[in-house]
Amino acid sequence: MDFLKLMGKAKELQTRMGELQEELKAIEATGEAGAGSVKATVNGQMNLTGIKIDPSLLKPEEAEIVEDLVMAAITDARNKVEPMVQEKTQGLMGSLGLPAGLKLPFGG
Repeated sequence: MDFLKLMGKAKELQTRMGELQEELKAIEATGEAGAGSVKATVNGQMNLTGIKIDPSLLKPEEAEIVEDLVMAAITDARNKVEPMVQEKTQGLMGSLGLPAGLKLPFGG
């Protein structure tokens, strides 16, 4: 591959990565814990975007349980959004003819 083609691919990759970053912001998954009493929403950039806690859990003596449920809900949400991010990333890689195992600097 000549140098100009390589530079063109690098520029295209940079542009597409910027587009993918915007797409990842829009992907969301909600995880649950405690039979749905705690819900956490994470976007494709693995940022926590929302949390819902059933008011019945908000008692001082239940604090430790709520903390555990929040952590579990966040983990569940991240586990759900990760395959979506991988799918988007693999689509980008394939369209640019890059190896599937190449790590990009974002996502999960």
